[in-house]
Amino acid sequence: MTQETIFARLNTLLERNQMNKMHGALLMLNVVDIAEFMEELEANRLLKFFRILPKDIAADVFAYLDSEKQQELIELISDGEINDLIDDMYLDDTVDFLEELPAVVVHRILQNTNAEKRELINRFLKYPANSAGSIMTIEYAELQENSTVAQAIETLRKTGLDKETIYTCYVIGTGRQLLGFVELRHLILAKPDEIMTNIMNSNVISVKTTDDRETVADLVRKYDLLSLPVTDNEGRLVGIVTVDDIIDVLDAENTEDMELMRGLLPSDDEYMKTPVATLFAKRIPWLLILMVSATFTGMIITHFSDVLSTTGRLGVLLTACLPMLMDTGGNCGSQSSTLVIRSMALGQIGFTDFFQVWWREVRVAFLVGLTLCVANVARQLLLYTFTDGVTIDTVTVTFVVSFAMFLTVIIAKSLGCILPLFAKKIKLDPAIMAGPIITTIVDACALTILFTIATKFM
Repeated sequence: MTQETIFARLNTLLERNQMNKMHGALLMLNVVDIAEFMEELEANRLLKFFRILPKDIAADVFAYLDSEKQQELIELISDGEINDLIDDMYLDDTVDFLEELPAVVVHRILQNTNAEKRELINRFLKYPANSAGSIMTIEYAELQENSTVAQAIETLRKTGLDKETIYTCYVIGTGRQLLGFVELRHLILAKPDEIMTNIMNSNVISVKTTDDRETVADLVRKYDLLSLPVTDNEGRLVGIVTVDDIIDVLDAENTEDMELMRGLLPSDDEYMKTPVATLFAKRIPWLLILMVSATFTGMIITHFSDVLSTTGRLGVLLTACLPMLMDTGGNCGSQSSTLVIRSMALGQIGFTDFFQVWWREVRVAFLVGLTLCVANVARQLLLYTFTDGVTIDTVTVTFVVSFAMFLTVIIAKSLGCILPLFAKKIKLDPAIMAGPIITTIVDACALTILFTIATKFM
């Protein structure tokens, strides 16, 4: 049965007020699909539908709603329902949705939350926005260092349902010091009387609460972890970051890099739900900066105007090649910057690899530039054969443009790898140096190279 058919069936049951059938149907659906169905409901039907949800899945469904729908639902339900909802939600999901809500709504939610959970929420909200502490959860499986395997399994039976994951259990000692971890499969297969310290893996990888979330994502990706423990400055276990949260982090970081690379200010809002004024505000700053920076390109052309005006027909032919030369240079620079930024994001290269990266790109640029140079000579001579005819003048223009292209490719690819590395070194996002900025700089270089060569030979 397709999703459209399921949603149509749910709408029919809701309209006919057939609650028993609706309740049974919901038990058979994934919480993500239920949340997607709720996104399309109006306020009166939304409240009615939410109150039909089985209690054991209501909090999970709520966590998958977007922030606007969550706020709408919070404003519709009673204080008692808010308390039940917050109690059933995992703490990291609670903190995530509270960060997106207006202060007045957050105040109402905290008023209707028990004192213990309210204290935890307030503590999480104080962590820096992009830190490990802000995305961790405290619903994890912990085992005492001196407990036996049998005792540990019994503990998991009693508490496992309230944990976000039990696939990796963390062993703690006196004062909640993180000592190691035990995989669930090893725990099940171990002898019942074995002590945790005998079977645990003490080579544990962890992060501090103040570490950047990108660092967390890099470690999870590098070591193929399902979860990563988070400790305070004294090495005490305070939470874990699970792989589902890491996926959200990677998605957000990749989106931000894509926006920066295309000259946009980062935004977390959905496109169709973002006001036109906001879209304008996110786009106009870089467009203004790049427009003003293009002034330098115009100044270069003006400075070399004598070359164009005194060479007559040659100047016209030279001008016709400008778009091709500038586009080629911009494309070459963008290719290099994209690859370097991607490699930096994966932790494959850093500033210490500066000369190796540059030398590699120079060699690639030599081969690319030589290939494009030969191809351009053939292209232009073929074009002139069928138009103006092949003369000394057209041959001169052809070789001037081709040589300029070769040098432009070398410089473009060099800048494409150098600028992101320097940006990272001075604590800027390397993605800023990609796309429009690289293109603007390379355009100026391409014109300078072309007109300098033309001045010598024409």
